[in-house]
Amino acid sequence: MPEVTGHAAGRPSWAELASPDVKASGAFYCSLFGWYVYTVTVPEYGDYDIFTLGDVQGPEVAGMQALADDAQPPSWTCYFRTDDIDATLAAVKAAGGQELVPAMDVSDLGRMALCSDSEGADFALWVPGNLKGAGVVDEPAAMCWVELASRDTEEARRFYGKVFGWQTVEREYYTPYTNFKVGDWSVGGMVSIEQLNRYAYEAEPHWIPYFWVEDCDATAARAAELGGRVLLPPTDIGPGRYSVLADPAGARLAVITPARGDGPGEAR
Repeated sequence: MPEVTGHAAGRPSWAELASPDVKASGAFYCSLFGWYVYTVTVPEYGDYDIFTLGDVQGPEVAGMQALADDAQPPSWTCYFRTDDIDATLAAVKAAGGQELVPAMDVSDLGRMALCSDSEGADFALWVPGNLKGAGVVDEPAAMCWVELASRDTEEARRFYGKVFGWQTVEREYYTPYTNFKVGDWSVGGMVSIEQLNRYAYEAEPHWIPYFWVEDCDATAARAAELGGRVLLPPTDIGPGRYSVLADPAGARLAVITPARGDGPGEAR
């Protein structure tokens, strides 16, 4: 899965950080992953930062914008591809979710909407324009997985099945785990918040992105050195060795060193 442009509807396409201090967040992630960050001004939208691999010419990895207000928590938002944003929004509402930000054009980059599922976990929809999504995935320093933490995993299976047509496969690592699938491809996973609270950290329903790293332990240690927190220490599971982190502002993300060279999406 080297490029997101060929993804079918319902597959993750982008991850976006909302930060109270974009300069400080940019410095953290560039130091942690070796990213470069530059700013574009989008008409009627404001400044938007884009992380790339290597330098300004590198492929896009993720986006970043300033928090809309101080009441919002710093967070990563996972975007999912859709070919018909209005129909997908209708499906979200019919399944018990909410439309938080109505569909809107982001200049010529694409069309987006922000939603929450029936338990309140936020996610976004994206119809590509000139920004197709992440220019590279499933490679070191790039996004390779997304994961939902849910209170009611049966309800989440129902909701996302209705909205995206996802199928599920149940797995057992050190805790029960659900893989969401589009066709033969595993596009993301789900863990129970009850289990998450038991072995990691307290949380409300949420999505987080995973980024591929060459050395999970070294990356977790580096995040702590840079002012972040290690919420779940490096742990071995079937797809590889992973850790859940919080950046200095508190936004959660995960990193993983895959057990195989093809990334956790191949864990079918």
